[in-house]
Amino acid sequence: MACLVDITDLSVEDIDKIIALAEDIRNNPIKYVESCKHKILATLFYEPSTRTRLSSESAMISLGGSVIGFSGAGASSATKGETIADTVSVVSGYADVIAMRHNLDGAAYVAAAKSKVPFINAGDGGHFHPTQTLADLLTIHSRLGRLNGLKIGICGDLKYGRTTHSLIAALSRYADNEFVLISPPELRLPDFAKKHAGNCAITESESLENSIADLNVLYMTRIQKERFTSEEEYERLKDSYILSPDKLRDAKNDLCIMHPLPRVNEISVAVDKDPRACYFKQTLYGKYMRMALILFLLDEKQKRT
Repeated sequence: MACLVDITDLSVEDIDKIIALAEDIRNNPIKYVESCKHKILATLFYEPSTRTRLSSESAMISLGGSVIGFSGAGASSATKGETIADTVSVVSGYADVIAMRHNLDGAAYVAAAKSKVPFINAGDGGHFHPTQTLADLLTIHSRLGRLNGLKIGICGDLKYGRTTHSLIAALSRYADNEFVLISPPELRLPDFAKKHAGNCAITESESLENSIADLNVLYMTRIQKERFTSEEEYERLKDSYILSPDKLRDAKNDLCIMHPLPRVNEISVAVDKDPRACYFKQTLYGKYMRMALILFLLDEKQKRT
Protein backbone atom coordinates (compact mmCIF):
# COMPACT_ATOMS: atom_id res chain seq x y z
CA MET A 1 0.00 0.00 0.00
CA ALA A 2 1.19 3.55 -0.76
CA CYS A 3 2.01 4.99 2.66
CA LEU A 4 4.16 7.75 4.12
CA VAL A 5 5.33 6.96 7.64
CA ASP A 6 8.93 8.16 7.47
CA ILE A 7 10.26 10.73 4.98
CA THR A 8 12.69 8.05 3.75
CA ASP A 9 9.68 6.15 2.40
CA LEU A 10 9.98 8.65 -0.45
CA SER A 11 12.95 8.61 -2.81
CA VAL A 12 14.66 11.87 -3.76
CA GLU A 13 12.96 11.54 -7.14
CA ASP A 14 9.58 11.17 -5.39
CA ILE A 15 10.24 14.27 -3.28
CA ASP A 16 11.29 16.31 -6.31
CA LYS A 17 8.14 15.14 -8.14
CA ILE A 18 5.90 16.13 -5.21
CA ILE A 19 7.61 19.54 -4.93
CA ALA A 20 7.08 20.16 -8.65
CA LEU A 21 3.42 19.16 -8.31
CA ALA A 22 2.95 21.41 -5.26
CA GLU A 23 4.44 24.35 -7.14
CA ASP A 24 2.07 23.72 -10.05
CA ILE A 25 -0.86 23.56 -7.60
CA ARG A 26 0.25 26.86 -6.07
CA ASN A 27 0.46 28.51 -9.50
CA ASN A 28 -2.62 26.87 -11.05
CA PRO A 29 -5.09 26.03 -8.24
CA ILE A 30 -8.17 25.96 -10.49
CA LYS A 31 -6.63 23.10 -12.46
CA TYR A 32 -6.96 20.80 -9.42
CA VAL A 33 -10.36 21.71 -7.95
CA GLU A 34 -11.98 18.39 -8.88
CA SER A 35 -8.92 16.11 -8.73
CA CYS A 36 -10.30 14.26 -5.68
CA LYS A 37 -14.01 14.52 -6.40
CA HIS A 38 -15.87 11.75 -4.51
CA LYS A 39 -12.71 10.92 -2.50
CA ILE A 40 -12.67 10.99 1.32
CA LEU A 41 -9.83 11.84 3.70
CA ALA A 42 -10.06 10.55 7.28
CA THR A 43 -8.10 12.62 9.81
CA LEU A 44 -7.46 10.58 12.97
CA PHE A 45 -5.87 13.04 15.39
CA TYR A 46 -5.28 11.56 18.83
CA GLU A 47 -3.16 14.59 19.77
CA PRO A 48 -3.97 18.33 19.46
CA SER A 49 -3.05 19.99 16.19
CA THR A 50 -3.92 23.18 14.36
CA ARG A 51 -1.78 23.49 11.21
CA THR A 52 -1.35 19.82 10.32
CA ARG A 53 -4.98 18.85 10.80
CA LEU A 54 -6.55 21.93 9.23
CA SER A 55 -4.11 22.07 6.31
CA SER A 56 -4.70 18.37 5.62
CA GLU A 57 -8.46 18.89 5.64
CA SER A 58 -8.16 22.08 3.59
CA ALA A 59 -5.95 20.23 1.12
CA MET A 60 -8.55 17.53 0.46
CA ILE A 61 -11.42 20.02 0.26
CA SER A 62 -9.41 22.17 -2.18
CA LEU A 63 -9.00 19.07 -4.35
CA GLY A 64 -12.78 18.59 -4.41
CA GLY A 65 -12.89 15.81 -1.81
CA SER A 66 -14.53 15.39 1.58
CA VAL A 67 -13.23 14.92 5.13
CA ILE A 68 -14.26 12.78 8.10
CA GLY A 69 -12.47 12.08 11.37
CA PHE A 70 -11.85 13.28 14.91
CA SER A 71 -9.62 15.91 16.52
CA GLY A 72 -8.90 14.27 19.87
CA ALA A 73 -8.62 10.81 21.38
CA GLY A 74 -11.55 11.65 23.64
CA ALA A 75 -13.81 11.83 20.59
CA SER A 76 -12.88 8.32 19.44
CA SER A 77 -13.38 4.73 20.59
CA ALA A 78 -9.89 4.89 22.10
CA THR A 79 -11.73 5.93 25.27
CA LYS A 80 -13.36 2.48 25.22
CA GLY A 81 -10.05 0.71 24.76
CA GLU A 82 -10.04 0.26 20.99
CA THR A 83 -6.56 -0.24 19.58
CA ILE A 84 -5.02 1.87 16.82
CA ALA A 85 -4.85 -1.22 14.64
CA ASP A 86 -8.59 -1.84 14.97
CA THR A 87 -9.50 1.80 14.44
CA VAL A 88 -7.48 2.00 11.23
CA SER A 89 -8.85 -1.31 9.99
CA VAL A 90 -12.37 0.06 10.42
CA VAL A 91 -11.73 3.53 9.00
CA SER A 92 -10.04 2.01 5.92
CA GLY A 93 -13.53 0.99 4.87
CA TYR A 94 -14.84 4.54 5.14
CA ALA A 95 -12.12 6.61 3.46
CA ASP A 96 -9.77 6.70 0.48
CA VAL A 97 -6.84 8.22 2.43
CA ILE A 98 -6.02 8.30 6.16
CA ALA A 99 -3.89 10.92 7.95
CA MET A 100 -3.10 10.13 11.59
CA ARG A 101 -1.45 12.08 14.43
CA HIS A 102 -0.55 10.17 17.61
CA ASN A 103 1.42 10.93 20.76
CA LEU A 104 3.24 7.58 20.82
CA ASP A 105 6.51 6.97 18.96
CA GLY A 106 6.03 4.34 16.28
CA ALA A 107 2.23 4.39 16.33
CA ALA A 108 2.22 5.25 12.65
CA TYR A 109 4.00 2.00 11.76
CA VAL A 110 1.24 -0.01 13.44
CA ALA A 111 -1.46 2.00 11.69
CA ALA A 112 0.15 1.85 8.25
CA ALA A 113 0.46 -1.93 8.49
CA LYS A 114 -3.30 -2.21 9.02
CA SER A 115 -4.45 0.41 6.53
CA LYS A 116 -6.08 -0.78 3.32
CA VAL A 117 -5.85 2.71 1.81
CA PRO A 118 -2.97 5.21 1.46
CA PHE A 119 -1.79 6.24 4.92
CA ILE A 120 -0.08 9.49 5.96
CA ASN A 121 1.81 9.89 9.22
CA ALA A 122 0.84 13.34 10.51
CA GLY A 123 3.28 13.04 13.43
CA ASP A 124 3.98 10.22 15.89
CA GLY A 125 5.29 11.30 19.29
CA GLY A 126 8.88 12.49 19.12
CA HIS A 127 9.61 10.22 16.16
CA PHE A 128 8.83 11.64 12.70
CA HIS A 129 6.66 14.24 10.98
CA PRO A 130 7.14 13.71 7.23
CA THR A 131 4.39 16.00 5.94
CA GLN A 132 5.88 18.92 7.87
CA THR A 133 9.19 18.06 6.22
CA LEU A 134 7.62 18.27 2.78
CA ALA A 135 6.32 21.74 3.66
CA ASP A 136 9.80 22.66 4.91
CA LEU A 137 11.45 21.48 1.70
CA LEU A 138 9.04 23.48 -0.47
CA THR A 139 9.73 26.55 1.68
CA ILE A 140 13.50 26.20 1.31
CA HIS A 141 13.25 25.48 -2.41
CA SER A 142 11.00 28.49 -2.95
CA ARG A 143 13.28 30.80 -0.93
CA LEU A 144 16.72 29.62 -2.06
CA GLY A 145 16.03 27.81 -5.33
CA ARG A 146 17.79 24.61 -4.28
CA LEU A 147 17.94 21.84 -1.69
CA ASN A 148 21.65 21.11 -1.98
CA GLY A 149 24.83 22.93 -0.92
CA LEU A 150 23.16 24.35 2.20
CA LYS A 151 24.34 25.01 5.73
CA ILE A 152 21.31 24.31 7.89
CA GLY A 153 21.13 25.42 11.52
CA ILE A 154 18.56 23.61 13.67
CA CYS A 155 18.01 25.21 17.05
CA GLY A 156 16.15 24.26 20.22
CA ASP A 157 14.59 20.91 21.07
CA LEU A 158 16.45 18.38 18.95
CA LYS A 159 15.76 15.45 21.27
CA TYR A 160 11.97 15.39 21.06
CA GLY A 161 11.53 17.48 17.90
CA ARG A 162 10.06 15.08 15.35
CA THR A 163 10.11 17.81 12.68
CA THR A 164 13.90 18.12 12.98
CA HIS A 165 14.43 14.36 12.77
CA SER A 166 12.48 14.18 9.50
CA LEU A 167 14.14 17.30 8.06
CA ILE A 168 17.63 15.92 8.64
CA ALA A 169 16.65 12.59 7.09
CA ALA A 170 15.38 14.39 3.98
CA LEU A 171 18.09 17.00 3.44
CA SER A 172 20.92 14.54 4.08
CA ARG A 173 20.07 12.90 0.75
CA TYR A 174 20.83 16.08 -1.19
CA ALA A 175 24.47 16.79 -2.05
CA ASP A 176 26.84 18.96 -0.01
CA ASN A 177 24.51 19.83 2.85
CA GLU A 178 25.85 20.51 6.34
CA PHE A 179 24.03 20.63 9.67
CA VAL A 180 24.71 22.86 12.67
CA LEU A 181 22.82 21.46 15.65
CA ILE A 182 22.23 24.10 18.31
CA SER A 183 20.81 22.91 21.63
CA PRO A 184 21.52 22.52 25.34
CA PRO A 185 23.25 19.20 26.13
CA GLU A 186 20.03 17.76 27.55
CA LEU A 187 18.18 18.24 24.24
CA ARG A 188 20.79 17.12 21.73
CA LEU A 189 19.80 15.13 18.67
CA PRO A 190 19.38 11.43 19.57
CA ASP A 191 21.66 8.87 17.98
CA PHE A 192 18.91 7.29 15.87
CA ALA A 193 18.28 10.66 14.19
CA LYS A 194 22.02 11.33 13.71
CA LYS A 195 22.24 8.13 11.69
CA HIS A 196 19.83 9.67 9.18
CA ALA A 197 22.37 12.42 8.47
CA GLY A 198 24.49 9.89 6.60
CA ASN A 199 27.79 11.39 5.46
CA CYS A 200 26.72 15.01 5.94
CA ALA A 201 28.95 17.11 8.17
CA ILE A 202 27.46 17.76 11.61
CA THR A 203 28.56 20.42 14.08
CA GLU A 204 27.03 20.55 17.56
CA SER A 205 26.89 23.88 19.37
CA GLU A 206 25.25 25.46 22.39
CA SER A 207 25.46 29.00 20.96
CA LEU A 208 23.04 30.45 18.41
CA GLU A 209 24.98 33.72 18.23
CA ASN A 210 28.24 31.98 17.31
CA SER A 211 26.60 29.89 14.58
CA ILE A 212 24.19 32.17 12.73
CA ALA A 213 26.50 34.09 10.37
CA ASP A 214 27.25 31.18 8.01
CA LEU A 215 23.77 29.67 7.83
CA ASN A 216 21.55 29.47 4.74
CA VAL A 217 18.65 28.07 6.77
CA LEU A 218 17.81 28.61 10.44
CA TYR A 219 15.18 26.19 11.73
CA MET A 220 13.97 27.28 15.16
CA THR A 221 11.98 24.87 17.33
CA ARG A 222 9.88 25.10 20.46
CA ILE A 223 10.99 23.51 23.72
CA GLN A 224 8.04 21.12 23.95
CA LYS A 225 6.53 21.07 27.42
CA GLU A 226 4.29 18.12 26.55
CA ARG A 227 7.33 15.86 25.90
CA PHE A 228 8.90 16.41 29.34
CA THR A 229 8.26 14.17 32.32
CA SER A 230 9.89 16.71 34.65
CA GLU A 231 8.32 20.15 35.09
CA GLU A 232 11.53 21.35 36.71
CA GLU A 233 13.66 20.36 33.72
CA TYR A 234 11.23 22.06 31.32
CA GLU A 235 11.29 25.32 33.30
CA ARG A 236 15.09 25.27 33.32
CA LEU A 237 15.40 24.77 29.54
CA LYS A 238 12.36 26.53 28.06
CA ASP A 239 14.05 29.88 27.35
CA SER A 240 17.36 28.46 26.13
CA TYR A 241 17.16 30.21 22.74
CA ILE A 242 15.22 33.29 21.71
CA LEU A 243 15.73 34.72 18.21
CA SER A 244 15.52 38.52 18.17
CA PRO A 245 16.41 41.16 15.53
CA ASP A 246 19.76 41.93 17.16
CA LYS A 247 20.85 38.29 16.73
CA LEU A 248 20.20 38.56 12.99
CA ARG A 249 22.62 41.44 12.38
CA ASP A 250 25.38 39.16 11.11
CA ALA A 251 23.08 36.72 9.29
CA LYS A 252 23.00 36.33 5.50
CA ASN A 253 20.61 38.57 3.56
CA ASP A 254 18.89 35.55 2.03
CA LEU A 255 18.71 33.52 5.23
CA CYS A 256 15.58 31.37 5.39
CA ILE A 257 14.18 31.54 8.95
CA MET A 258 11.79 28.70 9.65
CA HIS A 259 9.73 27.28 12.50
CA PRO A 260 7.21 24.40 12.42
CA LEU A 261 4.96 26.35 14.83
CA PRO A 262 3.40 26.84 17.27
CA ARG A 263 5.96 29.17 18.77
CA VAL A 264 6.00 30.32 22.36
CA ASN A 265 8.73 32.92 22.73
CA GLU A 266 11.66 31.37 20.85
CA ILE A 267 11.15 33.86 18.00
CA SER A 268 10.42 37.45 18.93
CA VAL A 269 7.36 38.88 17.16
CA ALA A 270 9.66 41.70 16.00
CA VAL A 271 11.32 39.16 13.67
CA ASP A 272 7.99 38.69 11.84
CA LYS A 273 8.67 41.91 9.91
CA ASP A 274 12.06 40.70 8.70
CA PRO A 275 11.90 39.62 5.02
CA ARG A 276 13.94 36.57 5.96
CA ALA A 277 11.12 35.24 8.17
CA CYS A 278 9.49 32.37 6.26
CA TYR A 279 7.55 30.53 8.96
CA PHE A 280 4.10 31.77 8.01
CA LYS A 281 4.79 30.92 4.36
CA GLN A 282 5.67 27.45 5.64
CA THR A 283 2.11 26.97 6.84
CA LEU A 284 0.64 27.86 3.45
CA TYR A 285 3.17 25.71 1.62
CA GLY A 286 2.12 22.89 3.93
CA LYS A 287 -1.32 22.93 2.35
CA TYR A 288 0.10 22.78 -1.18
CA MET A 289 2.44 19.95 -0.27
CA ARG A 290 -0.34 17.95 1.37
CA MET A 291 -2.49 18.44 -1.73
CA ALA A 292 0.39 17.16 -3.85
CA LEU A 293 1.04 14.25 -1.47
CA ILE A 294 -2.60 13.11 -1.52
CA LEU A 295 -2.56 13.10 -5.33
CA PHE A 296 0.80 11.33 -5.39
CA LEU A 297 -0.29 8.55 -3.00
CA LEU A 298 -3.62 8.00 -4.76
CA ASP A 299 -1.76 7.75 -8.06
CA GLU A 300 0.72 5.27 -6.53
CA LYS A 301 -2.18 3.15 -5.29
CA GLN A 302 -3.75 3.20 -8.75
CA LYS A 303 -0.48 2.04 -10.31
CA ARG A 304 -0.31 -0.92 -7.92
CA THR A 305 -3.86 -2.15 -8.51
